[in-house]
Amino acid sequence: MIFRLDERLLFPDPALAEEDGLLAIGGDLSVGRLLLAYRNGIFPWYNEDTPILWYSPHERFVLFPGELKISKSMGQVLRSGKFRVTCNTCFEDVIEACSAAERKGQDGTWIIKEMKEAYIRLHREGHAHSVEVWEAGKLVGGLYGVEIGKIFCGESMFSKVSNASKAALIDLCQSGKYKLIDCQVHTEHLESMGARMITREEYMRILQNAEGKS
Repeated sequence: MIFRLDERLLFPDPALAEEDGLLAIGGDLSVGRLLLAYRNGIFPWYNEDTPILWYSPHERFVLFPGELKISKSMGQVLRSGKFRVTCNTCFEDVIEACSAAERKGQDGTWIIKEMKEAYIRLHREGHAHSVEVWEAGKLVGGLYGVEIGKIFCGESMFSKVSNASKAALIDLCQSGKYKLIDCQVHTEHLESMGARMITREEYMRILQNAEGKS
């Protein structure tokens, strides 16, 4: 059953999501609603042709920082010093670059104007963060996402040169800030770096512990 949200700040039990993870429709992208969603293992994912859709997948594709795999060639790239990595220096540029990035098998982007504005508000209130990768003074890669306790809920990444987005993810994993990186959507690229599927139940246990809940 797909639930229809109204102006009240509440969500149905995530375990009631459809097989594809779709849980609810409607509502808004206010800071309060977005934080409530992420704290309950729910995230928005839709496009200009649909209303706001809220998902809570039965399995989560995640990366535990301690399980990060760095290939020999990537290690050489990092040691070469070709990239400089920063955090939160140009969040709006990162989200714009992510929205413009071409995705294999996707027509257009889900990072529409409304979504950009919502996550910029989250960033300004200290809940959303970006990692930027620079080469010769130019922004060539990065990622952004939402921080919930010690979990980083990754939203999107981009790379204008080879290995730039990998450098951003590696820096995030090695920052020591997070117990888990929620990758949301499976990709072979992330799987090769150590990401794997866990059940929603395991994800929710980690999420509650990361926020200091019993």
